[in-house]
Amino acid sequence: MNHKRFGAVCIFFLVMVALVGCGAPKSSVGDRPVYNKYNIHAQGQTGRGGLVYQASYANYTSPGAGHLIIPAGSQIKISDVSSRRFTVHYPEKNIQVQFEYHEPRMGMKVGQYLEAITSEEPVSYASLSEVDQKGIEQGKALVGMSRTGVMAALGYPAGHRTLSLDADAYVYWTNRFGTIAVDFDDQGRVKNIRN
Repeated sequence: MNHKRFGAVCIFFLVMVALVGCGAPKSSVGDRPVYNKYNIHAQGQTGRGGLVYQASYANYTSPGAGHLIIPAGSQIKISDVSSRRFTVHYPEKNIQVQFEYHEPRMGMKVGQYLEAITSEEPVSYASLSEVDQKGIEQGKALVGMSRTGVMAALGYPAGHRTLSLDADAYVYWTNRFGTIAVDFDDQGRVKNIRN
């Protein structure tokens, strides 16, 4: 192999190593605002860089101190999208939430997930029942709520514990250590909430 060809092979190899080292290429959905279909449960914690908000595909519906809910139907922006995380900008509170994501556990690409949890059109749940609206406002599942109401209140359930949105129960993490199961009756209404 002559020196010229050897140099070209080395450059190609170094470029490939650099790309692999960077992980999945990041993309962005841009600066256009969207609306979240479901409450986003986040937790603010103070670290070396100040107050940082974090959220998860697992939802963590009751994480403890620093719990913040971005209400369903809020105008938000999504940026810095990768296969493992993205950033949610919530201008009403002037905060950014680092949202962790896990494609294998959710069973869908991050782009598909973002399409599932956001809308380009304003979101309203005014037509839902009183108990649905109460649960959405509180960020909790209440007996009598519909599946739509539960998802709006708690979020899109994590795919590796809730295999189908038609499942008899939705499982949510309350924090990194605990879960609840929301059981539905034949009419798709909450009949029981198990810790």
